[in-house]
Amino acid sequence: MAELDAGEVELLAATLRKTMSGIRGRELDAALTDLGWPELLADAPDLAVPMVFRLLGETGSHAAVLDDVVRQAVPLAEDVPVPLPFAGGAWALWDRDGESGGSVDEELPLRTIASGTDLPDAALAAGRRALGWWLLGTGHAMLALARRHVLERKQFDRPLASFQAVRHRLAETLVALEGAEATLNTSDGDLGALLAKAAAGQAALTTARHCQQVLGGIGFTAEHALHRHVRRTLVLDGLLGSTRELTRQAGAHLRTTNTAPRLAQL
Repeated sequence: MAELDAGEVELLAATLRKTMSGIRGRELDAALTDLGWPELLADAPDLAVPMVFRLLGETGSHAAVLDDVVRQAVPLAEDVPVPLPFAGGAWALWDRDGESGGSVDEELPLRTIASGTDLPDAALAAGRRALGWWLLGTGHAMLALARRHVLERKQFDRPLASFQAVRHRLAETLVALEGAEATLNTSDGDLGALLAKAAAGQAALTTARHCQQVLGGIGFTAEHALHRHVRRTLVLDGLLGSTRELTRQAGAHLRTTNTAPRLAQL
């Protein structure tokens, strides 16, 4: 695929957003194939992965693109889903032809299995970066919902956005998301990918907590969209290692090597 200029990238992103906003699951898998996702992933993964996965989070849609990213480094038949490690030593399959409802997030065609085979380091790193961008997009979707709520709703004849406690929570959320994005943008190597996934997971969990608090009672109900993003965050955080597990793994690595590698040039 020829290198895309800035205008073409912007047009592609707009097309993907519009597509993801209307469909999901197997229908979205087919639409992404028609839009050239396999070719873009093969030829320009540094462009394809951040764009597609962040948009999945922002739109609340889902597709089996994580399986596509991981299987690039796993020698499996094309019609066989890749077993993915999950938090707590569990295993899961993202079955693009399966039915949804097998996980905390009822919309995802994700089901648990008894066991799996350890993935190559390259596959883990690629999958963690992709999940990091997905978590980042989900975090921004939750923040947008909370921001809209506090601008529209009033208490004591004042917009909720005027209260300092609300502002502090949303400001902390934005700082966490911006930090996660910076980590993802410098996530070279296996350790960088591990830390980026952990940072994005922590940012999304922080966002879910603060936005839930800001939205109050309505954020707990099925009438509001927040609960879908919270469930999505919990599932994505667990895939390929949870934030807590990856943080401990990074600490163990530093203790073993007795060095802290430079992850970014400042």
